[in-house]
Amino acid sequence: MMSSVSLTLARALAQRRAAVPRVGLDVDATPHLDSFARARARVAALVVVTARISDAIGAASFRPYRGTRARRPRRGRRRANMSAAVKATSENDAPAAARGAERVIAKALADNAFVALWIFVSALVILFNKYILTVYGFPFPVALTMTHMLFCSSLAFVLVRVAKVVPASDGVTRDVYAKKIVPIAALFATSLWASNTAYVYLSVAFIQMLKALSPVTVYTIGCVIGIEQYTHKRLANMAVVTVGVMIASYGELNFNAFGFFVQLVAVVVEACRIVSVQLVLGKANLKLNSITTLYYVSPMCFVFLIVPFAFLELPKLAYGLEITHSIHFSAGVMLANASCAFALNAIIYLLIGRTSALTLNISGVLKDIILIAISAVIFESPISSTQLIGSCIAFSGVCYYNYRKVSDALAAAAVAATEQSSKAQASKGADKL
Repeated sequence: MMSSVSLTLARALAQRRAAVPRVGLDVDATPHLDSFARARARVAALVVVTARISDAIGAASFRPYRGTRARRPRRGRRRANMSAAVKATSENDAPAAARGAERVIAKALADNAFVALWIFVSALVILFNKYILTVYGFPFPVALTMTHMLFCSSLAFVLVRVAKVVPASDGVTRDVYAKKIVPIAALFATSLWASNTAYVYLSVAFIQMLKALSPVTVYTIGCVIGIEQYTHKRLANMAVVTVGVMIASYGELNFNAFGFFVQLVAVVVEACRIVSVQLVLGKANLKLNSITTLYYVSPMCFVFLIVPFAFLELPKLAYGLEITHSIHFSAGVMLANASCAFALNAIIYLLIGRTSALTLNISGVLKDIILIAISAVIFESPISSTQLIGSCIAFSGVCYYNYRKVSDALAAAAVAATEQSSKAQASKGADKL
């Protein structure tokens, strides 16, 4: 009797097992499924296995199987099954998260490498110019600037028109070029001429300290013409920078009045150029980058520099080359210097699309600090403790100004995005009505 009952139960168990489909736990064999689908498949497989175990336990205790649905696992077992499924999914998603983290780290390293390269090349151009104008024996800043403009114009023409690596701006017509770009080119030529002239009379360290006045000048001109908003906090910030520069100037051991005046002219003219670019080219929507700017501006800069070169430097240059032979001129040295100047603009072109304005401005302050230290070692220009205190005050004010400027821009962009989203939701609601 017992053997017949056992045989009957064994047959029933075999039929039940044949009716249940065999679903394994090897879900990873289907790579076309996404992570969510794989998790669902694992949960289904665990439920089927639990049903099989339930059938086996019922057969061992001689309890006949009733119903077509598998017994629901207990709450603790169900939680364990779900935890196992989540763990397996997390293990599969771990490589994707690792790859994402690697991409973020790689981009950050690449951005920092570009910033370091920009600081290095910018410092190299400044120190190279100082070497040519004071040590090498070619004290002609206008001629040096004309060499830069001629080389940059030629190479920019090749990149824009011949090789077509950088696209030209479609909005630059003859009228736009005459009314908008030519005045900016005149300001740019004057700024380069004055800044290179200052290197003949002042040390690189002191010039970098005086350049901290650039945000003050730009902000002052912007308030006068109405494109900047006056605030007491911003005025206090500008006062901190100005006081720092005054302290640094007072501590300069090799002060030269003419060089100081020329550098201040360079700062003011450069500020006028920046404001003009913001007003003229910004409204014209020309979308010029550093390479196309060289393509359009450098030829006119070269033209504007012909007049001061002819009256101020050409007679001295001819006399030094032909009569006294006191002028050192090498085409290789000039070509290397001009190549560094163009490389700096190319790096700026690549860097603008990878970093923010705050990163560039803070990096500029870091570049000035590095230049002060390097120039003091290379050219043996003494730096007093008073200068160090003044430069630290000025640079801290510049850093805070850059930070607040970018923070205000981000806040304005967030407010504009919120207003646009509210208008879009309001329009959708009106359409539904």
